[in-house]
Amino acid sequence: MKEAERERPPGRPRSADIDAAILAAAVDLLIERGIDAVTIEQVARRAGVTRATVYRRFPDKIRLLVAAIGAGQDASPPPPEPVDIEQMLAIWARHLALPRLRKLTRRLMTSLHDYPALREAYWNASIRRREEAIRASLEHARDRGRFPPSADLGVIQTILTGAVGTHLTTQPDTSSEDEIRDFLLAVLHQTGYRSSERPV
Repeated sequence: MKEAERERPPGRPRSADIDAAILAAAVDLLIERGIDAVTIEQVARRAGVTRATVYRRFPDKIRLLVAAIGAGQDASPPPPEPVDIEQMLAIWARHLALPRLRKLTRRLMTSLHDYPALREAYWNASIRRREEAIRASLEHARDRGRFPPSADLGVIQTILTGAVGTHLTTQPDTSSEDEIRDFLLAVLHQTGYRSSERPV
């Protein structure tokens, strides 16, 4: 077992390897079997640690799942300034070209609505900031004249996030980064967006 810290003296730093093993085990179970299969006991068994080790880090399943989802999606805080919208879609494409991340995101799309407490915790921990960052990038593009003055940015944001869901559920997990980026850009241009090379 990886239970390196069973006799951990007070104040000794926790093992980063054990942290990573626990989160990876939770992500694996989530992808393979769904949210119901992610229990502290199952995660501990998959990670090769005791339940006490998991509980020391995550007092309940909700906190464990929120941390695991963030780790599985390599979630990082949005940049302090709005990014160019085409750069934003390129970042999305880079992540969506990773088969494991695609499978995780698809599982969440079809499962989170059945678990209100997890959905709310995950929203507050991650999704809210991402939604705000997307809106900021859209507003930045509008202010630079990339969208028609009458464009409804709320609808455009829904279209773009919907396009991600459509790609995840209709296209193979072997899709390349370039293919995904071209798909998202094609959707973006249908909203009336014009790139810097296209005068409005």
